[in-house]
Amino acid sequence: MKEWADQLMATYTIFGGMPPNLVYALSMLFWAVVLLAWLAFLGLYLVWLERKVAARIQSRYGPIYVGGKFGWAQTIADSLKLITKEDLIPKEADRLLFTVAPIIVMTATFASFAALAFGSNLAAADLNIGVFYVLAISSLGVVGIIMGGWASNNKWSLYGAMRAASQIVSYEIPVALSLIGVIMFVGSLSLTEMSAFQEGGIWKWNIFRSPFLFLSAIVYFIASLAEINRTPFDLPEAESELVGGYNTEYSGMKFALFFLAEFANMFVVAAIAAAAFLGGGSGILPHHLLPIPGLINFLIKTFILILIMMWLRWTLPRLRVDQLMYVCWKVLIPASFILMLAVGLQMLVF
Repeated sequence: MKEWADQLMATYTIFGGMPPNLVYALSMLFWAVVLLAWLAFLGLYLVWLERKVAARIQSRYGPIYVGGKFGWAQTIADSLKLITKEDLIPKEADRLLFTVAPIIVMTATFASFAALAFGSNLAAADLNIGVFYVLAISSLGVVGIIMGGWASNNKWSLYGAMRAASQIVSYEIPVALSLIGVIMFVGSLSLTEMSAFQEGGIWKWNIFRSPFLFLSAIVYFIASLAEINRTPFDLPEAESELVGGYNTEYSGMKFALFFLAEFANMFVVAAIAAAAFLGGGSGILPHHLLPIPGLINFLIKTFILILIMMWLRWTLPRLRVDQLMYVCWKVLIPASFILMLAVGLQMLVF
């Protein structure tokens, strides 16, 4: 708190005598604008990237006309189309809940970015309970999904919302349990401290410090795919069964918010994995041997994980609902619990 107070008073001097509360509010507003701009860019870029990855896997080109050879402006054009598209609300829908649902989903995702550590000393808010905060605030998105599915007054939307609720609530357990081993190892819930703990080269990364943490990283990655409704766990949006799931009745900007939140959630879970298991902003070699900025290291690891998620989407078939629950309750939860105990035993012995 003393360091924070000193920084605040230094800023207070720079701004020529502004009240500290106003300086604090302006700094929070600045970070909110920066993160919102990053979120908008991220959504556009990941949509374009997934199109190109899917095209490459399926031996085709993907977008190549709008924006030159690589079609980089195609997603911008599609976004403008969604923004200007007519906002349709079904006649029998609950208008208030139908409108609020995508806002809640997007707000929960946006709030998750506040505690993400983009390096060992770069975060909008360096919370000492960073992991707990991200897991808690991101789970609010399921409230918006249920709300949107129920308010649509469409049976396919309701089925998708119910699937999303059971899936997200179930898979939050192995996600949290797989991260507890890292928290025990580092001794902190702060994502920034986790990144700083792993500085010094690839041999200092948590994933290579213990075979149990290596297995925990695999459990986390699989469970996180289910939590953000990515293939092979994309049952809430299964087009072949539910037409489109909980967002079937949505169009225009409301649909765009659901879509943007899904891609932003990919970044969130990949960023947590990078910070907790893959060294955060730490490079493969120590900084004095390979002086790459921590932010660049962090983004490289995060986007590699996102590329793996996209690769899996166009490779694996979708699970059935009973298989989905079986993997969670009879495989991942027992495995993550055993790995958590094994990490504690390793720390006790060694």
